[in-house]
Amino acid sequence: METAKTKHPTFKYLILSLSLSFLLLFLFISLHPNRFQALLTTTVTENRPPHSAFVSSTEDLKIRPGYTSYDTYIQRQLNKTLNPKLREIWTTRDWDRKIQVFSRFFSDLKSGKFLADSSKCLCVGARVGQEVEALKRVGVADSIGIDLVPFPPLVIKGDFHNQPFDDETFDFEFSNVFDHALRPEKFIAEIERTLKSDGAAVLHVSLSRRGDKYSANDLYSVKPLVKLFRRSKLVRVRKVDGFGLDTEVVFRKTKKNITQRF
Repeated sequence: METAKTKHPTFKYLILSLSLSFLLLFLFISLHPNRFQALLTTTVTENRPPHSAFVSSTEDLKIRPGYTSYDTYIQRQLNKTLNPKLREIWTTRDWDRKIQVFSRFFSDLKSGKFLADSSKCLCVGARVGQEVEALKRVGVADSIGIDLVPFPPLVIKGDFHNQPFDDETFDFEFSNVFDHALRPEKFIAEIERTLKSDGAAVLHVSLSRRGDKYSANDLYSVKPLVKLFRRSKLVRVRKVDGFGLDTEVVFRKTKKNITQRF
């Protein structure tokens, strides 16, 4: 009996403390709902993987899982880009063949008035720069590429999620590495930021087959691209045969944000 009596007051204090805590929490929420929501949002965000706030999966665009941080994503991309066997293939066996194919693509884009000899051009994710060399060979001399690993003089170092260029620098931007973008909305936003008004952005993507093991997303239709290009109008979609990529999508940048339906 004595033991029960000594424990009983402790139990009362515990109940009283919990009641006061809940009461204070209720009062705080009632008086400062916005601050509570901000605190809750910050806590949830801090517990997510660092890149998750930028990742946007939809029905037709799926971000591949497995990246615990942006650094792990970058390292995985470097594993491919720095692979000595692949770099040897890109600069020897594949060099002329890819330049010829890219040259045909760019000549057609010139015929469609999306590209001109006077255009200032950027190739996004250019690796060793076959597409840059192709642009120069069809007469577009002011062309450069960016990639995580530079390949002078055709390709300089740059992350396509954060291009190292000023706003409205280029008349034309080309990329066939959209599937390697971990943050597709940032990838597209950077293209639109550095593209001049009325400039053309051309993407080669795969809709009928999945990318390789280094791809960071899977695209199933053009619809997500239309939504991501907020300052550009879709002007052409056509089938191509471009090293495993089957669709060419062309956007023309406008002077203001637009809403497109597809």
